[in-house]
Amino acid sequence: MKFLGKLIVALLVAVLVAILGLYILLQTRWGAGWITDWVNAHSDYHITFDEMDHRFSSPSHVLLKNVTFGRNGQPATLVAQSVDIGLSSRQITDPFHVDAIILREGTLNISPDTASIPFQADRLQLSDMAFNSPNSAWNLSAQRVNGGLTPWLPEAGRILGSKARIELSAGSLTLNGIPASNVLIQGDIDNDQVNFTTLGADVARGSLTGNARRNADGGWQVDNLRLSDIRLQSDKSLVDLLRPVTSLPSLKLGRVDVTDARLQGPNWAVTDLDMTLRDITFSNNDWQSEEGKLSLNASEFIYGSLHFFDPIANANLSGKGVEISQLTSRWEGGMIRTRGEWTRSDKGLTLADVAIAGLEYTLPEDWKKQWMTPLPEWLNRVTVTKFSASRNLIIDIDPTFPFQLTALDGYGNLLQLARNRQWGIWSGNATLNAAAATFNRVDVRRPSIALSANSNNITISELSAFAGKGMLEATASITQQPERQIALSLNGRAVPANVLENWGWPQVPVQGDANMRLSARGQLSADRPLKPTVNATLTMTVANGQQIQQTMQAGVVSGAPAPSPTPEAPAATEQPQANPFQ
Repeated sequence: MKFLGKLIVALLVAVLVAILGLYILLQTRWGAGWITDWVNAHSDYHITFDEMDHRFSSPSHVLLKNVTFGRNGQPATLVAQSVDIGLSSRQITDPFHVDAIILREGTLNISPDTASIPFQADRLQLSDMAFNSPNSAWNLSAQRVNGGLTPWLPEAGRILGSKARIELSAGSLTLNGIPASNVLIQGDIDNDQVNFTTLGADVARGSLTGNARRNADGGWQVDNLRLSDIRLQSDKSLVDLLRPVTSLPSLKLGRVDVTDARLQGPNWAVTDLDMTLRDITFSNNDWQSEEGKLSLNASEFIYGSLHFFDPIANANLSGKGVEISQLTSRWEGGMIRTRGEWTRSDKGLTLADVAIAGLEYTLPEDWKKQWMTPLPEWLNRVTVTKFSASRNLIIDIDPTFPFQLTALDGYGNLLQLARNRQWGIWSGNATLNAAAATFNRVDVRRPSIALSANSNNITISELSAFAGKGMLEATASITQQPERQIALSLNGRAVPANVLENWGWPQVPVQGDANMRLSARGQLSADRPLKPTVNATLTMTVANGQQIQQTMQAGVVSGAPAPSPTPEAPAATEQPQANPFQ
């Protein structure tokens, strides 16, 4: 019996020695190499680590150093200086579900091609890690990430699992090209729904706070979002910058507050922007709202050739459209003010009151092209119920026919300025007058025009200006059909004989002041020049009684000065005149 007892003791000692030897060997580079070779040979995964460390002071933890893990033939999913695995009695029945996994000082790469993870943990913790998700819907890169998931149950296509609590912070983060720092995220994952109860970050030298939810259909709902002191410089156009918002299946904004923001990109910028936006949903390149509201003001807003100072806008959003309760701005040295509404049913903009004062505005070089360009699909009609202008300076630098209007005043009523997405004067009436003007190097004084329009014609009932010592007066009509037939009747009294030369009529063979009468017809169609369509007759009488008559056919003048007529005796009811211009 003593021998049997000694034998059993010797065997137990041998087993313990073997286990201890194996335990020690597994914590060496040889042991680490043996384990990784076995895993790599018997699985679809590739893993390497330098050594495994276990301490009796923490018997439930195994520490792997300098770990690389991923699927064979694909980039590594994990590279970390250490992986701390917390074990429990659960490993007896479920060896791949551990109590905790702690990743320290490394990089975690998540992408559609990333290997699915065969491990699970009650808690995944990151400590000073980097996180990347290239080639995904969210191009995300984060550094100095701390925090974790509870529990961590990764699935195929869902590296974070179906249900988990998230608490993460990052020293720096870049999402779809937008950098941020000091990021804090808290929330929950529930299958395809993600609820971020807390979002915070320093973005573009400012701060972002809020909360958001991602729905199962991929749409987002933001209950509150606040941006403060943002200073963003982008290489994208304003449309491209906002494209991620419009490309989402849906985006519902409960309340967005922007305070003291400065944003800049190619051909656009806004400074000192304060904005509040409430209750609006973007979906399918459109928006919806029931009781929304937009309020904004800024120091400057630049978009293309438009440059506004101190713009202020207040609008109410509803299912019917947009009610603009206030829209004011300083523009081109002057002030513009209006209010009105945009209706969704007919995509029409009705401005109840438009006031323009003190502008010093030079028209864009391509303003005629812009005038002919169809409006966007969301704007089918523009109507101004009341219009007023005061002390404006309008300049056109087109070298073919430059003009300038000084101290331009005016008013109008029920003006329809766009119809079927095309600019024009489709209905209403307007009166404009200026202190002085220059039309292609011809100076005139007190020019004025009065017009009315309907669906068939634009009727100019008054068109007048002082030229030289006399006055020009005209009436005209323009049809609303595409060929734009125009008929003009102009009378001049004691005006310079050459006043029409810079307006398209050839030089006349007389000088000095003259009385004249011009009748002309032509076409102002957009697809052909005006001059070849003009047929006209000009009759002119100069101070000495000489009279000429010229005829224009298809833009070409023929005819010669007519012989001077023999003066006739005045009628009995008329007083004799020594000079018709006196």
